[in-house]
Amino acid sequence: MSASSPDRSAQFPAIERRYGQPVSFWLARLRDLDDARYATQMAYLQEEHGFSRAHANTLVMYARGSTSTRRFADLDAYLAGVTPVQAATVRAILAALDARFPDLETVIAWNKPLVRRGRTYVLGVAAASDHLLLLPWGDGALEAVAPHLAGLVRNKKTIEVPSDWVVDEGLLEALVRHRLGQADEPR
Repeated sequence: MSASSPDRSAQFPAIERRYGQPVSFWLARLRDLDDARYATQMAYLQEEHGFSRAHANTLVMYARGSTSTRRFADLDAYLAGVTPVQAATVRAILAALDARFPDLETVIAWNKPLVRRGRTYVLGVAAASDHLLLLPWGDGALEAVAPHLAGLVRNKKTIEVPSDWVVDEGLLEALVRHRLGQADEPR
């Protein structure tokens, strides 16, 4: 999906080229599944027709009436949907990042607050039901900051922190420096 267009239909030409049928054909196939669950519709497109996850999601969500990928216009809109404790912690995380890296900007992408430099995403944060997730970008990020992770839950690609986390600026700085070091490497 184009980063500049949250409109799901922006992907329709690519879907038609890649899968050889007009979007109306695929939407009709999804209607043929009656009221199948999201996962069933996704599996149908991915397993039966070789759709990528992104293209399948675009069609399934469009068929379900969601024409836009954007749920939150800005950080305040995102934070309005989380607990006050989580909102305060997210703000503290972003403030700590802004204080140490004023050239980074906070944006809403993939319906989450993400910090980036130019077009390079560096770190995101997301609220779950009873914790927050730090979403580091870049290869080997969790391994690079392993000494900072004592007492935190390390998932495959994310770090769980408590909703009321006392911000560890050293961890945040290490994550950002790791990612920016990768972004500065010659390709």
